[in-house]
Amino acid sequence: MEHDGRMDEPDKRALRRELLAVRRGLPKDDVRAAGRALTRHALELPELARARTVAAYVSVGSEPGTPALLDALRARGVRVLLPALLADDDLDWGAYAGPDSLAPVRHGGRMSLLEPSGKRLGPDAVTAADVVLLPGLAVDARGMRLGRGGGSYDRVLARLERAGARPSLVVLLYDGEVVARVPVEAHDKPVHAVVTPSGTRRFPLT
Repeated sequence: MEHDGRMDEPDKRALRRELLAVRRGLPKDDVRAAGRALTRHALELPELARARTVAAYVSVGSEPGTPALLDALRARGVRVLLPALLADDDLDWGAYAGPDSLAPVRHGGRMSLLEPSGKRLGPDAVTAADVVLLPGLAVDARGMRLGRGGGSYDRVLARLERAGARPSLVVLLYDGEVVARVPVEAHDKPVHAVVTPSGTRRFPLT
């Protein structure tokens, strides 16, 4: 998939549809195997080895699986923060205390999300993270990430910038979602690395 990287929202929508269609077609066994491989590579990241607090997320549907990674980080003694979607699509955060600490929450007509059921820590809690694990649909050779289009993580990244926080930004994807170029807009920020089932790729950030 080759894209010229200019600001072009219709092109973003078309690319999202294409990538989501591929994900929906993945056999469940492939999704599970990819999650295991991705977890193994993610745990080898020096950034995660040093981290005391990691902001992560609970994968849904055919997203690259994160549950095993969340449990492995917690077993290391890492404080894991998970998002809770707010009515305006911003994100609040809560601490992960194991699978039993998650509850399904349906947001309007959208899919049900697993969110932390304990105390809410506020949207600014993410600024304490040493590493932020980002969902996405693609990343390109510059480290530019294509999200789902809801804007929740654009707000997270803007909040980090305003606070002067500089966590490592890592996106979790399938191998075929590392592409030559994705369309970008002025507010889009590059990530430091992408982890896929086959390994890790780092990006030189200016």
